Amino acid sequence: MLTGEHRHPTDHVVVLFGATGDLAARKLIPGLFHLEVAGLLPHHFTIIGTSPVALDRDGFLAHAHDVVERFGRNQPHGRHWDRFVARLDYAVSSPPDLTALAAAVERAKVGMGGDPDVLHYLSIPPLAMDDCVTAIGANGLAGPKAKVILEKPFGTDLASAQALNALLHSVFAEEQIYRIDHFLGKEDIQNVLAFRFANRMFAPIWDRQHIAHVQIDVPETLGVETRVGFYEETGAFRDMVVTHLFQALGFVAMEPPAEFTAAALADAKHDVFAAMAPLDPERVVRGQYEGYRALDGVPADSDTETLVAVEVLIDNDRWRGVPFHLRTGKQMPEGRRVITLTLRPSDHDLFPASDDVFGNEIVFDIAEPGWIRVYFVSKEPGPTMTLGEAHLDFRYRDNFHPRAELEAYERLLHDAMLGDLTLFNRADSVERLWEVAAPLLAAPPPVLPYAPGTWGPAAIDELVAPNSWYLPDSR
Repeated sequence: MLTGEHRHPTDHVVVLFGATGDLAARKLIPGLFHLEVAGLLPHHFTIIGTSPVALDRDGFLAHAHDVVERFGRNQPHGRHWDRFVARLDYAVSSPPDLTALAAAVERAKVGMGGDPDVLHYLSIPPLAMDDCVTAIGANGLAGPKAKVILEKPFGTDLASAQALNALLHSVFAEEQIYRIDHFLGKEDIQNVLAFRFANRMFAPIWDRQHIAHVQIDVPETLGVETRVGFYEETGAFRDMVVTHLFQALGFVAMEPPAEFTAAALADAKHDVFAAMAPLDPERVVRGQYEGYRALDGVPADSDTETLVAVEVLIDNDRWRGVPFHLRTGKQMPEGRRVITLTLRPSDHDLFPASDDVFGNEIVFDIAEPGWIRVYFVSKEPGPTMTLGEAHLDFRYRDNFHPRAELEAYERLLHDAMLGDLTLFNRADSVERLWEVAAPLLAAPPPVLPYAPGTWGPAAIDELVAPNSWYLPDSR
């Protein structure tokens, strides 16, 4: 999929476990409908929603209409909607009994008159994953043409990740397993690869000789009021860093893949993870916003972090000695997704240094749609050689028509139907990242309080000193 070749999925039965849940409502059902509008669904398909909720088919169709109307980019009417809704079905299920679901899948297969692929999307809580995977196997839903998409987190530590992978491999082959991380479906994350490897002006500077430090910064303005139970089990590190931010780091730091195939890209990313040093708890800051412990369901002495910043070191020839600083948190001043590479100062000291002139930075804003900004130093107009900051900008909307955009979940759903594992996570890489995280999980530093609407405790700035965070925008 990274070569520009357009392919059409073969016939599919798509099974949405957790079809009445929040992710299905906000992303999956509207996303599948957008793929229909874009002409990217198979010629023949059936989408079967399933959950313990007692709905009939008409009730699920009404639910699908409501969520597409509320959250979708396309309104639920016209010929595309008529074709889409005619291919929706629903079956009540609750593992271990998937009898009604298995019957609905068989009806869909017979209706297509062939042997379609079956794609299971497990949009379910982590605690339900084991029972659901086991039930899929026990009810005859995991044949050689079956695939399964799993939502993060993939375990909560190394032992649980290994156990989950062992269970998955007892039902599916590795090439049938699609561990989804929606960050990797973002156009802007994928554009890091294009920017690095397709542009001669940038590829030679992507190493420790030219780059002083790297940041991946994902602050959020929301709190955790609707996710207290989940957050008390995971915290910001498990929720965001060991998944999204580490995966983004893999794209930023990888060696040039041998070729743009799923296997080569996974190998290149795994090599980065293999070279990551185990996290040093003394180079980690954990924060908790004031008022979190007052939320219903949160213990008065909760040590759950709502903010975390970590320093990552990569022990290889390209990056040795370059700190990667990753930060994410709740109740912060802005909701942003930013990757920043700061270059070393020029070797030619022709001009006096100035704390007021920045330059020499490459910034990826990985929101959808995003932008890339290259900061450099330029002469200011006038009779003296006075230096000032300047920048060059690339914005998706200024260069490409928005009709071509796919949101992250849409892209990844389409890739899974194509059987393309390029942007999904591999078992060995998932386990390696939990190995890297093990020292922090074993001895986490205590959480530090921070006021809602701020950038975190002071230790956040001390972690990156003598450098500074790109956010808040100081340019």
